[in-house]
Amino acid sequence: MKRILLLIAILFIFQSCAELQQVVDSLPQTGNVLSNADIATGLRQALDKGIEKQVSKLTQRDGFYKNDLVKILLPEELQKVDNALRKVGLSSLADEGLKALNRAAEDAVKEATPIFVNAVKDITFDDAKNILLGDDNAATTYLSSKTETALYNKFKPVISNSFGKVGADQIWTNLITKYNNLPLTNDVNPDLTDYVTGEALKGVYTMIAVEEKEIRNKVSSRTTDLLKKVFALQD
Repeated sequence: MKRILLLIAILFIFQSCAELQQVVDSLPQTGNVLSNADIATGLRQALDKGIEKQVSKLTQRDGFYKNDLVKILLPEELQKVDNALRKVGLSSLADEGLKALNRAAEDAVKEATPIFVNAVKDITFDDAKNILLGDDNAATTYLSSKTETALYNKFKPVISNSFGKVGADQIWTNLITKYNNLPLTNDVNPDLTDYVTGEALKGVYTMIAVEEKEIRNKVSSRTTDLLKKVFALQD
């Protein structure tokens, strides 16, 4: 039985490689046919471009706060707190609270680039093949699987330090603990640092996905010859 399963797996691998090579062979080119290494390098270029163009935006002042795609808000269950403050004329206080969350995320993302660079370097041809023929966010999903734990561990102490300076972490914990003790409410995470770390990670991958989709769907976003050739395979 094991031998049969092994033979099926081998046949599947050969068939997948043959299908990809058939696509490669059908691509009009003036030079040599793309090699496996070329395809992997092209995917690395695409991810590097997303990191350089989109993730760097998040490290700037208001990179999160003024970007509706990634702006960190209070948990849905606590939106009523934000709304209540604004209704009684305390909008500036509510804004400052939200800014504190987003500023911490902006600081943390500065720690991301080296981790991304290492993950991108490790892309193999098999990785690249699956990414290239995958969904619009396949490269982002790959990068997330390789970096999420390391980024979380990098982000969390930076965010904790940012909140600790003003005591925001303790304020949040007390507030949420009291809220969770109220009847007929859904419990929310009392750990401010953990919540914002998670939201910062979502923001990073959201912006990389934006660039990946651009490269996949717009030829004008393929800024190198190799990007043009590699992503023509999935057009």
